[in-house]
Amino acid sequence: MTSRAPLTPTTALHTGSGDPLLLLHGFMLSPHCWEQVAFRLSGTCEVFAPAFRGHWGGPELRGWYLDVHALADQIEDQLDELGWRTCHIAGNSLGAWVGFELARRGRARTLTAIAPAGGWQSPSLAQLRVGLKFASLVPVVEIGKRLSPMLRFSAPARTFASMFLTKNTGAVPRRALEAAITSALNCAAMLPMLLSGLRWEALSDLSDLPIPVRLLMCEYDRVIPNHPYAERFLRELPESADRILMHDVGHVPMLEAPDRIATLIAEHVHASRTRLRAV
Repeated sequence: MTSRAPLTPTTALHTGSGDPLLLLHGFMLSPHCWEQVAFRLSGTCEVFAPAFRGHWGGPELRGWYLDVHALADQIEDQLDELGWRTCHIAGNSLGAWVGFELARRGRARTLTAIAPAGGWQSPSLAQLRVGLKFASLVPVVEIGKRLSPMLRFSAPARTFASMFLTKNTGAVPRRALEAAITSALNCAAMLPMLLSGLRWEALSDLSDLPIPVRLLMCEYDRVIPNHPYAERFLRELPESADRILMHDVGHVPMLEAPDRIATLIAEHVHASRTRLRAV
């Protein structure tokens, strides 16, 4: 049986008060993946976690091309609506890639990049491998759309989703897995982003980022493993950047270790405030 309260699309989570903090989700996910972390950070931060265009709850997809720059444009418009000239940013996977782009545009006070995507040359074999990995999910998603909710959220389906996203299957609440599955099945951007992926520009040089950066690598990342996908971040980020390996977690650690993620983000935000006061 599924959870009693039906899952509904979320345009954005917006909660708390304090320092402005933007949370950006990964490809095929939605703001739901940030719920537990947002709750933990809402006591000290005003948290805003929007859905990307073409993703479940996000603005409608226009056409068949979508890239990181277009996603950053969307988020910039939303920041302007909030009146946030700058904010702290934490992003996971695709969300971290968009976070780096927003930092380039001068919209970030700090950036926490969790298992960031984009650490490859374009075009490259590494980029192609990631695309093929997600492309292999297309038939799975199409089958999932045709299943009844009972089968869609069955124990085998939840285990499959958890194995792809996390390390510890039992550590993820059932509703969080159901939200991840629903997000994937309702991601209109899946094919457009996969088809457009080989045309995307690689990340610009990372060595001159003018803001504090915290890189969080996930020990059991099955989507974009640290070797080779974190190597460019390790090599090019400024020496002042934090480089932290999170043990015993997978690609989306917010689902299985929300306390650790919230603490690591909060530490980074607090350290930035301390540096500003010292100046």
